[in-house]
Amino acid sequence: MTAKMPGVRPVSIPIDALPRLRLTRAINIATALAVLASLQGCATLPDAKREMSTPHAQQVEFQGAHGPVSAGKSDSILNRLEGKDGASQLLEKHLAYEQAINADSPLVLGNKLTLLQNGPATYQAMFAAIRAARDHINLETYIFDDDEAGQKFADLLLQRQAAGVQVNVIHDSIGTLLTPRSFFDRLRSGGIQVLEFNPVNPLAVRKKAWRLNNRDHRRQLVIDGRIAFTGGVNISDTYSSAPSGWRARKKRDLPAKPAEGWRDTHLQIEGPVVAEFQKLFMETWARQNGDPLAPRNYFPALRTAGDEIVRAIGSTPGDPRSLIYLTLMSAITHAESTVHLTIAYFAPDPQLREALTAAAKRGVDVKLVLPSYSDSSPIFHLGRSYYTELLRSGVKIYERQGAVMHAKTACIDGVWSTIGSTNLDWRSFLHNDEINAEILGRGFAAQMEAMFAHDLAESESISLDRWRHRSLFLRLKERMARIGAYWL
Repeated sequence: MTAKMPGVRPVSIPIDALPRLRLTRAINIATALAVLASLQGCATLPDAKREMSTPHAQQVEFQGAHGPVSAGKSDSILNRLEGKDGASQLLEKHLAYEQAINADSPLVLGNKLTLLQNGPATYQAMFAAIRAARDHINLETYIFDDDEAGQKFADLLLQRQAAGVQVNVIHDSIGTLLTPRSFFDRLRSGGIQVLEFNPVNPLAVRKKAWRLNNRDHRRQLVIDGRIAFTGGVNISDTYSSAPSGWRARKKRDLPAKPAEGWRDTHLQIEGPVVAEFQKLFMETWARQNGDPLAPRNYFPALRTAGDEIVRAIGSTPGDPRSLIYLTLMSAITHAESTVHLTIAYFAPDPQLREALTAAAKRGVDVKLVLPSYSDSSPIFHLGRSYYTELLRSGVKIYERQGAVMHAKTACIDGVWSTIGSTNLDWRSFLHNDEINAEILGRGFAAQMEAMFAHDLAESESISLDRWRHRSLFLRLKERMARIGAYWL
């Protein structure tokens, strides 16, 4: 079949272009969620304006490898981040608000970061870290497929377990719905502790309540309490190849290959903040009533490893506030010059749309890189249904060609960045356990901007005039997608 839109390069997508396994998974998930709509009450997003207007501490605090740093050093760090000799107060206001809502997740100094683009680079770094593990490996993932990539991870984990390294795995029940039980039984037989997050089967639930709609969408890997990985990459053959460059193929007049590689972003972290990611893993294990973890040195003494400032933010549906949502809302609301987002599943709620449009109207360069096609048709068309509103306000929208866009990243004002598992949709903010790394610093932001510029070069711009002339068929798909917006 062929997807067409006036003004946007047509893309031929054979029915088998997206992996058959993922299509089947999407059908199963959609069926499960349809049942959930009638079983569980509706959660609501916090009132962001009211939250951000609540008085909060003015002194922004940072933490080093040995605890909180002095007020004087904190002020010096903040002035350096702000630039302009500290002339702007918006970054300070945003960070003070962040500090108020993320009281248990400090901004930690002294970390080393490695930006990983796409699955192959991410897997290579993960495999190297796993092979070097000496004490323990904690893995938390949404998808863990029984395919070549999954088997390679399983083999490496079993090898390290046999060598005396304790391996603990949390996998989401819906995300691994099609992974055979025997796959995880093999891990258990090898001594690995495996925990299924909120099982689909109510008889297998380890908690008092059966919360099928609450999914563990996090991806993190912690090695020896010293190295952490987080981002958008799951464990599946889907991520085993990287985009080869749509522009390059176009210049050679070769046909586009939509199934060739998924565009994703991951992060390797070393330094004191790794302890915060470890805490989030341990908290999830405890909330799910997992068997006691084998004793290991899960929280070793950590030294300064680099110059990056990082905060680990975890959100769960049980939080009194949606921490990742409010943090992102504050960052966009306080933006002065740029808001650059790459988002896999885009279904912004009214408050988020208002924050994006308000930023564009006050002169901020708001650019969104979104998918040109997706493994989830409903969420894809739902996101497109908001294009007119956003384009009218001055938000610039681009659709990534030649790959399935699966990254979840943001870079704001060239100083505030985030990489994680969180999409801009209701499900991420209300129904899922999510995890993001927030990074403060102009050096790392420059890497993010370079990555963003590359994605822009592989994207088609969506203009308001062209979008107004899209087909009635596309408009109908958008309208139908709005019906189930809350559950997507």
